[in-house]
Order: sequence, then C-alpha cells, then structure tokens
Amino acid sequence: MEKLERYALVIKEVLTENARFAPSHGHIEPTLVFDDEHRSYQLMYLGWDGPRRVHSTLIHIRLRDGKVWIEADGTEEGVAPSLQMRGVAKHDIVLAFYSESKRRYTEFAVA
Repeated sequence: MEKLERYALVIKEVLTENARFAPSHGHIEPTLVFDDEHRSYQLMYLGWDGPRRVHSTLIHIRLRDGKVWIEADGTEEGVAPSLQMRGVAKHDIVLAFYSESKRRYTEFAVA
C-alpha cells in the first residue's frame, strides 16, 4: 500500500475515534467529512448550543506534498500523537496551524 493511502486510512481512523465524543452541552453532532479526491479530512461540530448556532471544525487534516498537514486541531491533547501511534512518521507531520517560522521549533516537519 502506498504511504499516502496508508496515511489516509490512519487519518480516517483517528477522526472517527474522535467523533465518538460529542460535547456534553447543547445539541451538537460530530460530523465527519472525508474527501479522498482532494485528500482533505475533517471532523466538524454542527448543531445548537442554546440559542447559538455551532458550525465549527474541530480537526482538519490534508495530505499535501507527501505529508500530513494538520490545518486545524481543537483537541486538548493534539491529534499528532494519535497519528504517530498509528505509524505516521514525525517528519511527515506538519503543524500547519503554526506559521512556518514557528514550526521549526516543533519536533515535526516545517513543510
């Protein structure tokens, strides 16, 4: 299996696992959005919290330039360790929500 195909399966597995946990307040539904054609994968929260509409991305990950780009990560522990535990190499993970100048201070890829 090609590396990026394997990474896509891992990403879907991690997002599906995170989707099991809905917020404890409001009527909010975890919603998975998997786009294999464009290699973009999201876990969103949709619904209502009292009078407030909830439409937010908790996790957004893309496969780009042979790497796993974490575009958004609203989890407490971060999604990168879960990806690593399932075989995604540190040097293939980009914390894209940080500016490129700050990424060099992380243990992950800059780009």
